[in-house]
Amino acid sequence: MKTVIGIDPGINGAVAIMNERGDLIEVLDMPTTPTVVSGKTRSVVSAPLLATMIRAHDPSSVWIEKVHAGPKMGSLSAMSFGIGVGVIEGVVAALGKPLTTARPAIWKKAMSCPADKDAARTRAMQLFPTSADLFKRKKDDGRAEAAMIALYGLNHSA
Repeated sequence: MKTVIGIDPGINGAVAIMNERGDLIEVLDMPTTPTVVSGKTRSVVSAPLLATMIRAHDPSSVWIEKVHAGPKMGSLSAMSFGIGVGVIEGVVAALGKPLTTARPAIWKKAMSCPADKDAARTRAMQLFPTSADLFKRKKDDGRAEAAMIALYGLNHSA
């Protein structure tokens, strides 16, 4: 059975696995590991854990939100975010899986998803009512967006 993975990148992002019927198989918070940067412990995307997640579901395609550093990010945050996106892209490439990027404005419009993070959780609950518990906490916006990216990818896969 064909599976599609949707990824909302970033430390607070998530990975959503969906089957060809549009059912959410699993939604996982972004796997991270602590590392010391400039004397401070920070979380970074864990390449081995992400690879294990993706390999376990053998997706036909992986979709990731096409993002960039925001104007309110500091230089260290922007660099860390970029490295995290690079880790995700590298893992997907190393596993030989097709990776497609989706611009936020395009996938959100297609999913009728507002830009507001809380509203995104509400929209995910509407689209996936049997999985609504996955999106109930305020910090579950990454899960909500990953699930909608997966559905967008499923609807736009060849």
